Amino acid sequence: MDGTRPAPTRPTVLGDETEHYWLIQRMAKATGVDLVGAMDAGLLTQEDWAGLVTRCRGCTWSEGCGQWLNKPVDDTRSFPGTCLNRKRLAALQDAMEGTTS
Repeated sequence: MDGTRPAPTRPTVLGDETEHYWLIQRMAKATGVDLVGAMDAGLLTQEDWAGLVTRCRGCTWSEGCGQWLNKPVDDTRSFPGTCLNRKRLAALQDAMEGTTS
């Protein structure tokens, strides 16, 4: 060992729960993910939902997310690459499409 220590990292300050709850709701709607249907189908648990909100709360792109969501669009859109929940929401969307086929 050379005696150097890694620089200490600061814990991530989580954003407001209510604000991020609504960001997730809006992101799901904008991208065509049916969160209620996923819960009804047993694909999304309360713990999963809490995890989505918590992950969103730790995201540093929330301001950009709000701007992205505020852009008027007539149809659903693809997930933004910067969304920390895009893979989880896309997996829910795929699973829901599999239950309706």
